[in-house]
This record gives sequence, C-alpha cells and structure tokens, in this order.
Amino acid sequence: MIPRFGLADGYSISRVIKGGWHLAGDHGAIDPAQARRDMATFVDAGITTFDCADIYTGVETLIGEFRKAYPAHAKRVQVHTKFVPDLSDLQTVDRGYVEGIVDRSLRRLGMEQLDLVQFHWWDFTVPRYVETALELDRLRRAGKIAHIGVTNFATARLAELVDAGIPIVSHQIQYSLVDDRANHGMVNYCRSQDISLLCYGTVSGGFLSERWLGRTAPTVDLGNRSLIKYKLIIDDFGGWDLFQELLRVLARLADKHGTDIATVASRVILDRDEVAAVIVGAVNTAHLASHEQIGGLRLNLAELAAIAEVTDRRQGPAGDIYELERDRRGVHGRIMKYELNALPSAAAPDDAN
Repeated sequence: MIPRFGLADGYSISRVIKGGWHLAGDHGAIDPAQARRDMATFVDAGITTFDCADIYTGVETLIGEFRKAYPAHAKRVQVHTKFVPDLSDLQTVDRGYVEGIVDRSLRRLGMEQLDLVQFHWWDFTVPRYVETALELDRLRRAGKIAHIGVTNFATARLAELVDAGIPIVSHQIQYSLVDDRANHGMVNYCRSQDISLLCYGTVSGGFLSERWLGRTAPTVDLGNRSLIKYKLIIDDFGGWDLFQELLRVLARLADKHGTDIATVASRVILDRDEVAAVIVGAVNTAHLASHEQIGGLRLNLAELAAIAEVTDRRQGPAGDIYELERDRRGVHGRIMKYELNALPSAAAPDDAN
C-alpha cells in the first residue's frame, strides 16, 4: 500500500510520486495511448500524484489527455507542475509572462486550478526571483494555483521568498544516498519553516540498481543526459569503487527483504527528516511492483548503520542544493538545457516549446 502525506491543509499526496521527465522524449519514443493507460495503472496502485513541468516537452498535454480519457481516475490525481522561465527571459519576466505560462499549463492539463506550481530560477544573480514568486502568489490568491512550491533553490534564496511572505509548502530537490547536499543546511531550514521535501534522483537515474552492481565504471555512450548527470554525482560522491561498496551493501539488504536495490535506496530517503515523498521516474509500468514495495519496506537501525558506514566516507558532492548545476561553466552545468519554455507565437501550436 502506498502511504499518503498531508502536504497542506486539505491536500494529500501519495508518498511515491510518478515523475514525468522520462515521458518528454529524451529516454525513447513514447506511445501516448499506452502512456495514458500506464497512468491509470499507477493510480489504481495508489500512486496518485504526478509530477511534470512546463518545460517537459508534451508531458503536461499528455497528462491533460489522460485526465480527459480517464475522468474517474482524474478525480483521484494530484498534478504537480513547474514554472521555469527560460534563462534568457529572467531579466524581463513580468506579470504577463508569469500568467501566460500558468494559463498555458492550465490549458494543457485541462484544469481550472493547478494543484502545485514549483518555481525554478536559473540564475540568482538576476534578482527578480522574489517579485516573480510574488506574481505566482497573486495567481494563487486569484484561484489559478492552489499551492506554491520551489525546486532546486539555494537555502538563502528560499529564505528570501519565505521572508517576503510567500507561502511555500514544498521544495523539490535531488536527494539520494550519493547526493546529500540537502543536509548542508536545507533540511534544517525546511524543518524550521514547515516546508516538505519532494525528492527526485533517489535512485541516481538508475545507477542505484542491480544493473550496475559489479560492473566497471562507464566511460562513454551513457545514452542520455540523465545518466551523464548522475555519473558526475557518483564521481563527486567518492568514485566508482566507493559506489560499488554501497551497491553491495544495498544488494544484501534487498535480498534480505525480498526486494531490489532501488527500493531500498528510495525507502532510506523517504524516512529522512522533512521528506514527504520520493519521485520515481517511470516511462512505463515495468517497475511498478517495486515502486509499490517502497511503502511497506522497513529498515532497522543496524541496516541503516551498514549503509551509513559506506556513505559516511563520501567526499562530496559539495555545496548547497543545485549549486554545482547552477555553474554553467562547470561540468554539471554544461549539460543542462536552459531554453525550453518559450511562449508560443500567435501562429504556433499552444504546446510548442
């Protein structure tokens, strides 16, 4: 059974969230009809919260089509999307821009109110993020948005939004056994402000799995940006040898509990302070049985200590949330795509981006 969490008054989410990035096309061709059937299967399994974004090409529209095709299921679904202005637009973001993106998300999803909008800002040296967040809060008060969250904010920048009176209920961050940057101040701050963490990357793009156990480190042809991104984090963590030690410990625990490495890795993060949910990237239902096991798995103190014996020898990654990725000249930042959210021209299709 998938447990639930009260993210805000009157608003409950599944503690395992179905991620949408993998449906954007970077991980292979998507059959829209099958994707809609898969969404219904996830809902039937108790994974009723879907994560998407304005910059995930076609995913908001796909969820909107699912909601129309499966109206009974749609009534049980919570949709979390994002507001991610393009890097080149940060200097000029204004009320019209913000409302235009939000209205487009409403149209794509076929919703009268967005359940949760998660705000991302590429470059904090462009000091318009507080006033932009205030525009999102204006739309919340106008009824277009139910709740506001952020994603990949630095601790001090998140504090600026809170100090401005913006009611932030959640922060979506990368958090895993190999990436503990949340513990560099963010967890403590979110605890002090009653902000819940929604965590992606808990299985490091699939590296935390049996597939990589006992294998030599990949050097070329990783296939997609997701794998490149998480391999860089593994390098920062302490390298491939230390990562293999972690996989061996997780494999022993998985065998003991009759599950797999990814489920153990996700459960550990789900039990961390301030974590409301983990986000599982799912192109289809192939791993749904494992996702369902996350809710019921329990690890004892000795098992957690065995994991910590390895992770306590980490070397990194260093810095605050998303600090490495925000450096566009660094190896983490160079693989990011910063221009995916252009509003369409009058002649362009509504969901072009």
